[in-house]
Order: sequence, then structure tokens, then C-alpha cells
Amino acid sequence: MKIGNIDFKTKKDALNYYKEILNLYKIGETLSEKDKEKIIDLLKIHPDFSRKFSNGIKEIIIEKIPKYNSKAFHILDNNSELEAFSYIKCINGNKPPLTIFSSTCRDIVQDDINNVKLQYFKDNSKNGEVKCQETGELCKWDDLVIDHRQPNTFSVIVDRFIEVNQIDITTIKYIEIFDGVYKFKEDVICEKFREYHKEKANIRIVKKCINSGRAYQGRVKKQKKDLKII
Repeated sequence: MKIGNIDFKTKKDALNYYKEILNLYKIGETLSEKDKEKIIDLLKIHPDFSRKFSNGIKEIIIEKIPKYNSKAFHILDNNSELEAFSYIKCINGNKPPLTIFSSTCRDIVQDDINNVKLQYFKDNSKNGEVKCQETGELCKWDDLVIDHRQPNTFSVIVDRFIEVNQIDITTIKYIEIFDGVYKFKEDVICEKFREYHKEKANIRIVKKCINSGRAYQGRVKKQKKDLKII
């Protein structure tokens, strides 16, 4: 793909390039004129460019996204208003309805999932390490991730939730909380999914390097060491 005057062999190359620019700057810093030009070229392929950035671009500033404890590019427009945008959305474009629905569902339960990991460390940590539930190897916090164990992978839980509740994902209403990141407009969907996820999810704490897809496995019975959301 070509963005401005730069040719990229793959989308991954483009994503890494703009991620590097983002990471060059600290919170509150303004992009140099050279980097600003590169980001404006990127913005021109944003699927909502005309609507979201119609008031011009005065500066591009790095600011924090509090909910995700991360930083992002922000446009300071000619009205001195800040508008965050995602370089990932610029490159990947709009997500299909199922991806938006699934990502929104994951955000709903992220605190629940994080609390499982926190409790597991609280109950089992020795010198800041716990055992990977797959290999038994002692690992630090950053080396471990949450895995939804088969048969109820996260995608399966989302698919079944849609089916059980007869949801037409093309008609779901969202509120955009960040560029390309949403929450459901109806709180009832949030609560229903959170409860459904609690009921269905069998969670493991495993090393990052382990493939959490487990597509090759058949249906397995619940085991005592599976962790549950309380």
C-alpha cells in the first residue's frame, strides 16, 4: 500500500512505521513538521476523514487515552479542539459488524478478566511469579496472558450470545468512545453479555508464547483448576 510518498510492502509494515512515530514522542509533545506531514498523509486515508477532521489541522499532539492507559495521535484543529484518532483505523479501515460487536464485548469483560489475573497472582505469587497453568513454569506478570479454554473460546462465547439472544449485529447502536472503539448504546446488552461471559468462560493463565487458539482440540470437560469470574 502507498501512503503519501511512502510505499509499504504490507499493512504490517505500515502499522509498525506509524507506531514507531507515535513512540518517538512523550505525552503532551507536538509532532515535528516532518512527522506532521507524514501523519496528515496517513489521515487522508482515514475512512471518516471528511466528517471528523473538517475543521482543519493546526497541530498534531500526543495525548493519553485514559481508559486504555495508552497514548494516541490527537488533532488540534483550527477551533483549538482536540480529536483523537487511531493510526490503526487509518490503515485497516472500518471494521465489519461482527468485529465491532466482538471488540465491544471484550471491552465489557476486560475488568473482570483482569481481576481474575490479579486474584491468581494474589493467591499464588512467590517473589512476583506464578505458575503458567499450561506448563507449570514460573512466570512474571508480563509474561502471562488470559486464555479462554476450549470449547468456549471468546469468539465462541460471542457467537453463541448473538445466537441465543437473536441479535441482528447490523442494527446494534454504539457510542464511539475513541476512534474505532465503541460501547453499546443500550446498557442492557452490556449486562447481559457480562453475565453470559461469567457463566460460560473457563479461564487459564498461560504464557504468551502458547497458542491460545486451541482450534485443534475437541470438546473438553470443565476441570478443577479452571478459573472462574466471581
